[in-house]
Amino acid sequence: MGRKVHPIGFRLGINKSWDSRWFAAPDKYADQLHEDRAIRELIFESTPRAGISTVEIERFPSSVHITVHTSKPGIVIGRKGANVKELRRRIQELTGTTVKLDITEIENPDLDARLVAENIANQLERRISHRRAMSRAVSQAMRQGAEGIKVMCSGRLSGIEMARREWQMEGRVPSQTLRADIDFAVAEALTTFGRIGVKAWIYKGEILADNEEEQEAMDVYVSE
Repeated sequence: MGRKVHPIGFRLGINKSWDSRWFAAPDKYADQLHEDRAIRELIFESTPRAGISTVEIERFPSSVHITVHTSKPGIVIGRKGANVKELRRRIQELTGTTVKLDITEIENPDLDARLVAENIANQLERRISHRRAMSRAVSQAMRQGAEGIKVMCSGRLSGIEMARREWQMEGRVPSQTLRADIDFAVAEALTTFGRIGVKAWIYKGEILADNEEEQEAMDVYVSE
């Protein structure tokens, strides 16, 4: 068994934040947690080709604030805002409260781990060589300013009978440095030979505190 820690969960509260930010009473916590998952599934199913990376959800007493991070905001918004209005209406029916929906554009899709992993998965579904897809993703990320990237594909690569995994890496990806800004995502490619898993780690540099007091507090937290 491998002893692996999720790179984002490992850094929550240090330099990463939660995608869902709200407080609920104990009897409502589970219901709102399932509702958050249903909201995300609805958004991803409604706009499958919009390049959506993250859906942030904030809850208030009488409303829900949703921020969608996408590389193709035009597809999510639609002509004269038709798509986003329909999406907002469906989310309001699901939640039963007022919904505020914001669309945020991702400036560098090649530095977003989810978009990189999904891009590789889409190429595998189109029967493009996994080595070619991985090397292209690695070179594009480094060209856009990443300090390191690591990509892994696992499954029946090239249709062979025995599953295996292959890696490609360039630069450095520090897995145990808490102040390292590492983006991580997982995607799956549904091929005729079965599912192929894709993982992507992108190292964007170190996140340091704004002042000495915050840096000292961070050092104490890490040392504990």
